Amino acid sequence: MTRAGGVTGGATGAGAAGGGEPGAWLATPPRPGRIAAYLGLLVLGAVVGTAGALVQGGLFPGGLILALLGSAGLFYGGRTATGTSLGVGAPAAGWLIAVIGLSLGRPEGDGVFAAGLGPVVYLLGGALVAVMCATMSRSPQPVAESGRLGK
Repeated sequence: MTRAGGVTGGATGAGAAGGGEPGAWLATPPRPGRIAAYLGLLVLGAVVGTAGALVQGGLFPGGLILALLGSAGLFYGGRTATGTSLGVGAPAAGWLIAVIGLSLGRPEGDGVFAAGLGPVVYLLGGALVAVMCATMSRSPQPVAESGRLGK
């Protein structure tokens, strides 16, 4: 059976295992190094979320700006390091888990986040920065040289 353009259908060649067709990455097993990178980004996201929650309340307004810049740096760095949107999703998930956990407080009424504008800006701003980094277009890849001499 042929598709438009005369290419025969079937799951043979490089497209089935590696990279030619959309969704081909689902057929390959995940690499342990990539899994470790995503888990490391998840833990780093929780650390940055916790540190940002403490800094934004203690040093207002400079701490709020520092906390948001730290979160943005982590999200953008995760995307750049992995080259995927999941590179933003892993630290954003860790950040969100830490921030929501800290905002719940204890039964006695103690909580990290006080009532006010700073914590609200930190929560919404951090989520907005994560969405912005996840929906960024990919940076252009360098064009490969053709293998021909003299060109």
